[in-house]
Amino acid sequence: MFDWNDLKYLLAVARHHSTLAASRALQVNQSTVQRRLAELERRIGRTLVVRHPTGYRLTEFGEEMLPYAERIEAAVLIAEQHIEAARRDLTGVIRVTCPEPLVFRITKSSLLERFHARYPGLRVEFVMSDRYLDIMKGDADVALRSGDTEDAELIGRKIADSLWAVYASRKYVEQHGKPESVATLSEHPLIGFEEGLANHRAAIWLKEVAPDARIVARNNSVLGLVYAVKSGVGIAPLPTALGDSEEDLVRLFGPIPEMTRIWRILVHPDLRHTPRVAAFFDFVVEEIDTLKSILTG
Repeated sequence: MFDWNDLKYLLAVARHHSTLAASRALQVNQSTVQRRLAELERRIGRTLVVRHPTGYRLTEFGEEMLPYAERIEAAVLIAEQHIEAARRDLTGVIRVTCPEPLVFRITKSSLLERFHARYPGLRVEFVMSDRYLDIMKGDADVALRSGDTEDAELIGRKIADSLWAVYASRKYVEQHGKPESVATLSEHPLIGFEEGLANHRAAIWLKEVAPDARIVARNNSVLGLVYAVKSGVGIAPLPTALGDSEEDLVRLFGPIPEMTRIWRILVHPDLRHTPRVAAFFDFVVEEIDTLKSILTG
């Protein structure tokens, strides 16, 4: 069976009588037109075009195939128009939960502009929290989440790795120096999470490697950790996407393997194929390369 996509090369040559002109019309290389035409002829088992001094002409069988190719082209155009109309008709709000620092990085990129250009009737509303909101209970439609999830029923897709390292401010390093190794972290003042985030991977890691350390500040958010480290009061683990983007900070160790997790996009199975949520989910999957730089720095 032949590839339907190859019919557009037959149509272009039939209309322009030249593989060069056809390549310009299709915005591909001339060799691509020639190769795809040859592959179409091989699969069909018949010659479709012949080269004359004045250009390419369809063979008798090529002329017979032409109206069928034109009908397929017309059907594809109608389908594309229908899809585009459906996109324009999509309206509503997609509630996306993710950590506050991630919202800043997403909105600073062109990601949402491209999404709104494709779906002008849809609007993204961020529900920001460093704690996991319950997608199963409808707290949000979509989650951009790092780490392990206990919501086994959620449908997800990996989009990047969540990397953490240990940072201090340049001011702190100038005044107090750097710890020689992770084992000597306890000799320095550290910044951690408050008790409500005691199960966070960074809190668990700090407790394991520096159980007797002096905690000089506690925060209830990752962004709070960043500000505390920038103030110079102590050292803390931070996501590399945030730590590396701050000129005032110095990476001391890492990424730390014990704190590495996976970034996922997660949705409730009942919402996965609703038009507005499916549009956002599929768009994010298409933009994985862009999101990797946003999420990992």
